[in-house]
Amino acid sequence: MLSDLDNFYLKREEPTRGCLLAMKEIILKHNNLITHKWKYKLPFFCYKGKMLCYIWFHKKFKKPYLGFYNGALINNDELLAEDRSRIKIFLFDVEEDLPIEKINSILTQAIYIYDNKINAK
Repeated sequence: MLSDLDNFYLKREEPTRGCLLAMKEIILKHNNLITHKWKYKLPFFCYKGKMLCYIWFHKKFKKPYLGFYNGALINNDELLAEDRSRIKIFLFDVEEDLPIEKINSILTQAIYIYDNKINAK
């Protein structure tokens, strides 16, 4: 039997399925300390056990997005805060190539924040 995490990806139609699976691969390859978990009925990516980002779908824009858990601390014009105080999102289009360099840049910033600001002692 497939897990809820596996089903999240596999129940999607193409090209959404392929795009989400590619996004998952990009995130997991970014840093070997990133893990993939099913949390709050969402596919979450954790860094050193702490929530880093998740994949979900924007109701208004009808696009998937990466939600960055501590996104408010990330300085990037491509991230939207909307009405959220802590989380910022990065919308992406399943019909276009994923902007791998942008995604990696945002992930690098998010990890830097965890290593140097949030966990600084």
